[in-house]
Amino acid sequence: MRTLSLDVQQGFLLSRLDGLSDLEALEVMTGLPSERLRPMLVSLVALGAVEPDPGGPPEPQEEPSPDSGLGLFEATLRPLPPERRAARAREAGEPELSAFCFDPAPEVIRELFRNPGAGLRHARLVAARHRSAAGLAFLAEQAALAGDPGVRRALLQNPVLPASLFRRLWASRRMQELYQVAISREVPEQTRAMAREALKAAFAQRPAEEKVDLILASEGRCLVLLGNVTVDGHTTQLLCRQAYHSTLILQNFARWSAAPPALVAHLLRQESVRRNAQLKGLLERHPNARPGDC
Repeated sequence: MRTLSLDVQQGFLLSRLDGLSDLEALEVMTGLPSERLRPMLVSLVALGAVEPDPGGPPEPQEEPSPDSGLGLFEATLRPLPPERRAARAREAGEPELSAFCFDPAPEVIRELFRNPGAGLRHARLVAARHRSAAGLAFLAEQAALAGDPGVRRALLQNPVLPASLFRRLWASRRMQELYQVAISREVPEQTRAMAREALKAAFAQRPAEEKVDLILASEGRCLVLLGNVTVDGHTTQLLCRQAYHSTLILQNFARWSAAPPALVAHLLRQESVRRNAQLKGLLERHPNARPGDC
């Protein structure tokens, strides 16, 4: 892969490909819309970085409509007491099994996932529609289902996703994925806030190479979320080995109050900074700028 002429975004996309995730999952993992992902995937195939599936995508199987499941639940199942619904959910077949995904009682969701017929379709419905933290925790206990990109995406968009469950599912993910969640407009603000906190914690602990990858891939935009989080000497060394031409990343570095003195000095020596009086002034006024750096 190192011999290929990949730009930053192509390299980032390539690092997310696992041969299993679909286009929707890649949208969540990368933060890029499908209209940008499609030509990038085509270019990766043309470069020989990935191989398309020779068999093509599997034929889609017809699934019950979510709306029909909701209608069935409201008409025939909701009037039953919760304990009866829970017992029935454990033994139900379709279409009742899908209808129980709309049940607001967490004990019903617990019994639903004890049903041998419960699968990915039901996990995605629960992740999207259920509104109790306890019920979502029962879903998360199903490791094979909770790892599905569609389930993860629906959980992120669920307004009652608890912080404990977010940390369990996302704290160990790569920082670029946490960053994409932190800036996503498709998830509730409280979920973005949880992602920002997880990102700060990860940035303090992760290897220098991953920190630099995040900064470069986001052109420094991530620094706005990191605030005064400092970097270690190795991270500083790696950043100082880069030549910077993008005005955006230079502006973001200049506004990062925790930028190390060595990095500020390195930036002031960049030709793109010397030719830009405004950028040069920003960096010269940085609190970590040292006399004589420029």
